[in-house]
Amino acid sequence: MEKPADKYIADKYINENPMVRMAGIHKTFNRDSVNERIVFTDFNLSIRRGEFLSVVGSNGSGKTTMLNILCGTIPQDGGAIEVSGANIDRLKEFERAKFIGRVFQDPSKGTCASLTILENMALADNKGRPYLLGRGVNRSRAGEYRAMLEPLGLGLENQMHVTVGSLSGGQRQALALLICTMTPIDLLILDEHTASLDPRSSETVMALTERVVLDKKLTTLMVTHNLRFAVDYGSRLLMLHQGVPVVDVSGAERSAYSVDDLLRKFNEISIADGNGI
Repeated sequence: MEKPADKYIADKYINENPMVRMAGIHKTFNRDSVNERIVFTDFNLSIRRGEFLSVVGSNGSGKTTMLNILCGTIPQDGGAIEVSGANIDRLKEFERAKFIGRVFQDPSKGTCASLTILENMALADNKGRPYLLGRGVNRSRAGEYRAMLEPLGLGLENQMHVTVGSLSGGQRQALALLICTMTPIDLLILDEHTASLDPRSSETVMALTERVVLDKKLTTLMVTHNLRFAVDYGSRLLMLHQGVPVVDVSGAERSAYSVDDLLRKFNEISIADGNGI
C-alpha cells in the first residue's frame, strides 16, 4: 500500500532550492499595550517544490498568522519571505495572489455568489490578464469549463448558468478549489478549507484536493484542525505551538505518524502548559 508521503514529492526535488522560504519572521500584535501578543520570534520555514505540508496546532499557535503573513494579508515585523527564489516582502496581497492561490475556510470567500458558475470560471480564467472593453465571458470556452467540472462528480457541469450562491457549501468549496488552480500558481494555500463543511462534503473536498495537487504537481500548504486529514494527506507534517514547530516530520517518519501520535503530543503540550485535555 502506498504511504501518504510517497505520492507527492519526487527525489529529484530534494536538493533544489525551496519553493517557499520564511526566514527570521517576527510578529507581535498590539505591541506595547496590555493586549500585546507575541506570535513569532525568529520563525523559520522552508517548503520544497512539490511538497504537501499539513499544519496542525491549537488555537493561537500561529497557523493563521503564518498564512496571512505569507499571503500578504498582514505584514511581518521582521524577517524575509521568498517564493521561487524571489523576495516578496514588498508585494501587496493582490500582487502575491498572482502566484499564490488560497482557499479559505468560508466557501463564500473563494467565489462570487451573484455570478453564475460560468461567469466565475471566466473571471478566474482571465486572472493576470488585462480587463479591456470586451465581453467578460468567452462562451467558446464553456465546453472546456464543463470538462473541468465533470471530474468533480458533483453535477456542476450541468449547472453552468446557476448562480454560485445557490450551491451547497461542499459544491461551492470544490468550485473555489478548481477556480484557485485554473491558472498556474507557485503555491496553493488551504486555509482550513473543510472546517465549515459537513463530514461527507469534507471527504469529497479532500479527495478532490488530493487529485488536483497530484495532477498539477502543486506545492501545497494546508492548515487543518482535522487530525485525520493531517495524517492521511501530505508528504510532511508540522505541528505549531506558541509560534514554534514542535513536530516536523517527513519521509518514512511522516508515513509512520498516526492520529494517536498527534493526540499524545497535544496532551504533552497541554500538561506542560498546566492544562488538562
